[in-house]
Parts: sequence; C-alpha cells; structure tokens
Amino acid sequence: MASTEPWRRRLAEGLVIPACPLALTPQRQFDERRQRALFRYYLAAGAGGVAVGVHTTQFAIREPKVGLFRPLLALAAEEFDRAGRPPADAGPVRIGGICGPTRQAVAEAALLRESGFHAGLLSLGVLRDATEASLIEHARAVGAVLPLVGFYLQPAVGGRVLPFSFWRKFAELDPVVAIKIAPFNRYQTLDVLRAVAESGRADLALYTGNDDSIVLDLLTPFRFRCGNDWIERRIVGGLLGHWAVWTQRAVEIHRRCRQVARAGGPIPAELMRLSVEVTDANAAFFDAANGFAGCIAGLHEVLRRQGLFTGIECLDPREGLSLGQREEIDRVCAAYPHLTDDDFVARHRTAWLAE
Repeated sequence: MASTEPWRRRLAEGLVIPACPLALTPQRQFDERRQRALFRYYLAAGAGGVAVGVHTTQFAIREPKVGLFRPLLALAAEEFDRAGRPPADAGPVRIGGICGPTRQAVAEAALLRESGFHAGLLSLGVLRDATEASLIEHARAVGAVLPLVGFYLQPAVGGRVLPFSFWRKFAELDPVVAIKIAPFNRYQTLDVLRAVAESGRADLALYTGNDDSIVLDLLTPFRFRCGNDWIERRIVGGLLGHWAVWTQRAVEIHRRCRQVARAGGPIPAELMRLSVEVTDANAAFFDAANGFAGCIAGLHEVLRRQGLFTGIECLDPREGLSLGQREEIDRVCAAYPHLTDDDFVARHRTAWLAE
C-alpha cells in the first residue's frame, strides 16, 4: 500500500541523496559557514534529500571529545527548513545516520526525530558478532522510535556480511521504509533484492550505495521467481558518498537512468559507457586502489578544488589522501569534464557561502 506521507512517496519514486561530508577548518574545527554552503549546494543542484551523520560525515562526530553530532543535525535542520515549502514534508527528505549498540542507536533515533529528520540509516557494523535474531531485535527497537533505512555497508569500511536470511526478516519489519545496498558485491546485492522481492514489500524503496556500479544498478531490472510468480524490483535512487560531489551532474544522470528504466526498452550504449566513466571517477575519489583508505579525504579534495572546502582535513589527523590518489583525481577530472559541475558551483558559490 502506498504511503500517504509526502516524503515517503518521494523516497519511493527515487531520489538523489548525497551522503554529506563534514566541513572542517585547517585546525580541524567545525566550519559552520562551509557546512551551510554544502547543504545549499546539494539542494540547489536538485538533490531530493540529504543524509547527515553517516560514514561520509565521519562516525567520530559522536565521540564526546568531538561533540558534533547534535550541532550538525541542528544546522542541517535549519538549512532544510529554509529550503522547504509548507508543509515541512515538501522539503528535502532528511535521513540521519544511526549507529552503535541498541541503547546508543535508540538515543540517536530519538535525537533525529527531535531534530525533524524523517528516517534513520541504520548501520550494523559495530554489532559484528551479534546473531541474526539479535540484529532484528535491535532494528525493531530502533524502528519503534523512527522509520528505518536499512544499510548493507561493505566490510572494507566497517560493515559486516549480512546473508539473505537476515534481509528476508529485516524486510518484513514495518518501520523499514528503504534499504541502501552498498556491499560492493553483486552476490550480496542480489541477496537483498531477492529478499525484498520475496517479502512482498512493494512499498519498500531500494537505493544503491554500490559506488562501483551506480549507473548499472539504476538501469537493471532485478527479476526473481517467487512462488508461482515472477517479481521484478528496481533500484530507484542512490544514497551515495559519490554523489556528495558533482551533484548537479548526478541529478541529471539519475533522471536519465530513471527515464530509461521506466520506458523498459533497450539500454542505450552511451549509458553503458557512462557507467564505466562514473565507476572510474569513483575509484579515484574513493581510493579503491588502496582499500578505500582515502575515501573521505578524496571527496574533500574534490570539494576543495571547487572552493566549497578550504582543505581536505578529517577529524582523524591520520586520514588523508593515499600516495598517488591526488594524481588519480587529476586524471579523472581531465578525462571526464562532462561529469563535473564546476561551472555550476563557480556561479553560485559566493551566494552559498554568504552568512
């Protein structure tokens, strides 16, 4: 049954949702002015929502000595309220990250709800040794506070392998409104899609987080035999760190992919070529050659080049670009100028940075 809530209808139709980085000064202090500019950029670029407090934002914002989780949510809510139109649900879809053991996760869900967020992206990485039954109970407890977006995070950046049996049970939970599929693995991606198809949850929105297969995920019809019927599901949007940069072009790519997917005809060769180009660019941003060690700093580097960030600083001084990563970013910027939105940012950057 289709939801009557405007934000859920838009989520189900398919959106570009950047996973927002954290703006820091060269001294690694919170840069509120540039954080506001980043939110303004995403909304001006046409993003349908923004994810805050997620992996790309750096999980360390929750640490007491950093203390940026609550202030960041408050600032985001302020900018989203400014961009929205009455009623509030007509503005961007607001998704906040939720992590930690159950007590922490429930508290974070309550904070997100208090801050006006629509749903929480539930990270299960810290529950590395929990049983499937325990994970489901954890999700049920958090979902009693706030609608959930499931999150299959790849193990290379802190996730854990979650089998078909888990996703089949997870998809049946009423508070689950969407799943972000980001294992960077086709077998594990199919586990989630088949589980959702078998669950019968036609109202559950599927989003790609597979940075190595963004365009193909948006174009592919995923078809499974479920009992006596064939069930087809589509990935309708993306909740992506990759879309935290070059966002205006991401919106254009997403729109084109959705048009082709809805038409149901042959996939144009140009989109297959585009898929390769987007993946190549992502490999540079996310530092795939070095096990994703520089994935956050790589996004900061692109934003620095556009003048939205002053540097590439992360909360952890040990995090930065890997050897050769800057040169890889140079290469993809030169190779794929049609994927960048540098001109768009240059035209509006001053206004976005205005207090």
